[in-house]
Amino acid sequence: MKSVTNRTFTVPARAEVSPTNQAIFDKLQKGIGFVPNLYAYFAKNETALGDYLTFQNRKSTLTGKEREIVNLVTSQINGCRYCQSAHTMLAKMNGFTDEQVLEIRRGTASFDSKLDALAQLTASIVHNKGRAANTAIEAYFAAGYTEANLIDVIIAVGDKQISNYLHNLTNLEIDFPLAEEIA
Repeated sequence: MKSVTNRTFTVPARAEVSPTNQAIFDKLQKGIGFVPNLYAYFAKNETALGDYLTFQNRKSTLTGKEREIVNLVTSQINGCRYCQSAHTMLAKMNGFTDEQVLEIRRGTASFDSKLDALAQLTASIVHNKGRAANTAIEAYFAAGYTEANLIDVIIAVGDKQISNYLHNLTNLEIDFPLAEEIA
């Protein structure tokens, strides 16, 4: 479902943002080769882009693969095509296959029991606004995860909620290879 506003939200060019945000644009350009539209939109606010990137890139007890599971599941449930697309690409860079990415987006990972417990817990957290099913919580801990890991899952869900909501509201152009649509 797209945003119900008739307003058109625009991505600022480098020259239209503050010097602080221009420096962040330059780092992104150097590091990943472009400034993603969603990140650029954060730069309409003086501190939001830097704050968001600091939050997103904080040290975590979760591996890159585990963070991508949280990102993909959350983005799928929230219907954020931008983040589904960005994290499909990142998940592949972290070693997941096309088929695995689609399964993860559906909230399971049958190819790995520990990652499956993470995917199912994440889906339960997002669907139930933090009130995850006891079976999902118990399976998560039985798979070997800790309470420290759980805190990082919640932080990763929160990170993705921010970007999912911002894109779902603004409907900015998706500047990643478009992820396959699934039901």
